[in-house]
Amino acid sequence: MQQVIEIPSGLREGAVSGSQAVERALQLLSVVGRGAEKGVALADVVADSGLNKPTARRLLMALMRSRLVEQDELTRRYYLGGELYVLGMLASRRHGLLEMAGESLKRLSGKSADTSFVSMRRDDYAVCLHREEGTHPVRTHALLTGDQNPLGVGAGSLAMLAALPDAEVEAVLGRIEGVIAAQYPGYSPQIIREDVGRTRELGYALNPGRVIANSWGIGMAILLPDGRLAGALSIAAIDSRMGEARQKELVGLLAHEVERVQGKLKSLFSSEKPALRKTPQAARSRTPERV
Repeated sequence: MQQVIEIPSGLREGAVSGSQAVERALQLLSVVGRGAEKGVALADVVADSGLNKPTARRLLMALMRSRLVEQDELTRRYYLGGELYVLGMLASRRHGLLEMAGESLKRLSGKSADTSFVSMRRDDYAVCLHREEGTHPVRTHALLTGDQNPLGVGAGSLAMLAALPDAEVEAVLGRIEGVIAAQYPGYSPQIIREDVGRTRELGYALNPGRVIANSWGIGMAILLPDGRLAGALSIAAIDSRMGEARQKELVGLLAHEVERVQGKLKSLFSSEKPALRKTPQAARSRTPERV
């Protein structure tokens, strides 16, 4: 059965209407999503979205009626709703990077005892899809599930940026330059360019504590079978656990798991191809479908 989701009538109320209302509602979904398991308060939604309080509240109520957003009755904080989980499951066969990388993250954190991550690109940002804790008692908390940094900031993020063509790298740097200058004092476009070059030369990305001084990271990009970017795996640890010898050890672990995930992606896309291919004879003999 095909699932149909109607645009809530609340999105059409008041001065905000049509496509602008949809865009603003989707913007609020992103704001709520960044709260992950902690949720977000209405005041934070207003501050992050730039909308006034009545408009934000009206759109949130419309999203709640569609079960795209939920509100905790006690804390009054907003969370992503169950309907988004359903939609995510429907999209998981094509976009299920987290599911494919889950076992790899467990192995990485199990063997290294440090924290591992899987991230994906979202426009000019890298979004952490999942954080797998290691057993080492001293952990870095530089990156949490749902966090996003501009591409090039952090190990996994840098690995993804370095996997892009030169022209696209420059376009991204041009768009994020203001954010870098305002929020990331350890970075500049030139520093990121140099990091990209070093990453391509070494085959992995290294963040030597530029986001948080004592938190280092190593990352590698995950590629689709056609060479396009799928995401990245990374490992983070305190600086004392990131000496040169251990960096090589962690790079070996990452490379093995990236190969595993890319193998799963290759199998996935290969399994989809036969359904798309038809011989000329089959195409001629096929009964036309009604539309």
